[in-house]
Amino acid sequence: MKTLLILNDGPYGTERSYNGLRLAMSLSKREGEEVRVFLMGDAVDCARRGQKTPDGFYNTERMIRAVLGRGGKVGACGSCSDARSLSDDARVDGAHRSSMDELTDWTLWADRVVTF
Repeated sequence: MKTLLILNDGPYGTERSYNGLRLAMSLSKREGEEVRVFLMGDAVDCARRGQKTPDGFYNTERMIRAVLGRGGKVGACGSCSDARSLSDDARVDGAHRSSMDELTDWTLWADRVVTF
């Protein structure tokens, strides 16, 4: 199965993006699953490099790296990134600048779409 997860909330403050990334990580561990994560709005900061969180607290940068490390794809909305000063060099390696056109393609590609 092919799953697209669309995240909208920032990495901290609510747990919506955290829970979306938990699902993406769990799905990416399953045989035959393909996972893509699209970050838009404040969620683009989930892929910001160099996050420092207290010991024992989740870290969305590490979670994004885990999804990528298992063959998943992560795209961050370009205009949302620009509005939040998230440059390409400030983004986690492997998470790429994306667009509405790519989100459209990914939506058509997916067997299921889940939003957080």
